[in-house]
Amino acid sequence: MPELPEVETTRRGIAPYLEGQEITEVLVRQSRLRVPVPDDLAERLVGARVGELTRRAKYLQVPLATAEGEATLLWHLGMSGSLRIARVGDLPKKHDHVDVVTQSGHVLRYHDPRRFGFVDWQQGDGSADKRLVHLGPEPLDDAFNGRWLYRISRNKRVSVKPFLMDNRVVVGAGNIYAAEALFMAGIDPRRAAGRVSLARYEKLAAAVKEVLAAAIIQGGTTLRDFVSGQGEPGYFAQRLNVYGRHGQPCMRCGTELRRITLGQRASVFCPGCQR
Repeated sequence: MPELPEVETTRRGIAPYLEGQEITEVLVRQSRLRVPVPDDLAERLVGARVGELTRRAKYLQVPLATAEGEATLLWHLGMSGSLRIARVGDLPKKHDHVDVVTQSGHVLRYHDPRRFGFVDWQQGDGSADKRLVHLGPEPLDDAFNGRWLYRISRNKRVSVKPFLMDNRVVVGAGNIYAAEALFMAGIDPRRAAGRVSLARYEKLAAAVKEVLAAAIIQGGTTLRDFVSGQGEPGYFAQRLNVYGRHGQPCMRCGTELRRITLGQRASVFCPGCQR
């Protein structure tokens, strides 16, 4: 599933081809996505001018100036989706469901074999959307720090890894990056969130920032089928310390890495390094 670094990589990759452009055509080949594509999407988008692309958690926001005022295209990649830049005349592939064509001749093409993603239309800037209003802070913002984690974790009995993956706590710390951050901070993922000290949460917040920033620089983590806006894979998988390495020796201390289940998700950690 594309996580925050993959979505941020996509945003950075497609932005130069879209920002400031007028939309001239919209083609919907398959409207039955997780949220059905609005019937009037083409009618609303054609003639609109694209503003500066933003991201909130794993949602890509495409601001638009339309004849009716400000609007936002909200895109979610689901489990297998990707947004790529093509040219007018490039033949679509199987599972290429939506094309947004610009006056420059570039095409924003949405590919999603499993169709768990969606594209939705909102009047205004989209900030009041029910899918966004309850999200926690962005992990790379100053609002996310060890003090924040410590304050909201008090008396929490849930294990620290599911706690960290809760989007109300912080967005973007998905399974891969939570596992890596906990390893970097030396924290056992099974430890109760309420029993982690402020000092250790300071280390964990710093690790989350470090691992996500590194993943963005590397273009994300390609585990199955993620590619960037230019069709390039991500390379952060080459830097994983624990995720997907159960049964192998820890690269720090040599202890065999263990796999357990927390919050119905597989979790790999080092019993020697993480306490």
